Amino acid sequence: MNNDLTFSEAREKFIGFLKSNKRAAATILAYGKDIEQLSSFLSAQGKEHLLQATQEDLEAFLKSLQKNNYTLKSVSRKLNSLKTFYRFLRESNLVNEDSSLRIAHPKYEVKPPRILSRMEYRALRDACRDDIRISAVVELLLQTGMRIGELANLELDDLKNEEIYIKAYESHQARTVPLNKAAKQALDRYLGERVKTGSKALFVTKTGRPLLIRNIRTAIDRYFRLGGIKDAKVNDLRHTFIAQHLIAGTPLTTISKLVGHKRLSTTEKYLELVKDKGEENVKLEEL
Repeated sequence: MNNDLTFSEAREKFIGFLKSNKRAAATILAYGKDIEQLSSFLSAQGKEHLLQATQEDLEAFLKSLQKNNYTLKSVSRKLNSLKTFYRFLRESNLVNEDSSLRIAHPKYEVKPPRILSRMEYRALRDACRDDIRISAVVELLLQTGMRIGELANLELDDLKNEEIYIKAYESHQARTVPLNKAAKQALDRYLGERVKTGSKALFVTKTGRPLLIRNIRTAIDRYFRLGGIKDAKVNDLRHTFIAQHLIAGTPLTTISKLVGHKRLSTTEKYLELVKDKGEENVKLEEL
């Protein structure tokens, strides 16, 4: 055990461990930032080295987050990062004791997935109608249920007539999903005006560079606001796709395969959300 190991050094070892275990890039980034935030807090207390941190120090860090208006859900997520970090340290013999072991997660209400109403997704479509690129992005997310990271990873060669190939992305397996009329029309419209560039990325910026996840998220959030749709996020388009398929009577196994769920139980969780929404059933092509 290295008594002189600093938090910064331990953080780098932790990130290397996460990468070697092929954890999702977003997870690695989030964990890295959380440990860096903890390191900065302890540094301000005059504690630079790993073995100086006690359970009381970690609890003080979490309390400071609440004082700075972090939600209980955010605090719980950061505690999860700390617990994963300390479990790695313990298993790597970098510490003798896990200072996070006895810290309990704060209790908070878990909100169910947000399902957009017919009026809301139509308002979103109307808001971005003149933005051909984002209109195609919205339509793809809404009509295929793919993840935002999967969409950002799409290349021109992934378009296969009436279907689209979604490559393996981080821990998610590759799959092929059909393109309905609405999605295909939006894509054809975009491709007709796509910037000429050497990039293979399906969605590119005005300068020909791949459209990044943060660009997509920012753009759609803007159109949510313009459409007057409150408390909605990009992932809600995926939730809406799943819900509408359930309402239409699509088998759970089919939906699970389309959206790339690893477990059928993940898809089953949506059943409770749509049990009273049969009257809203519409053709999926007309979402």
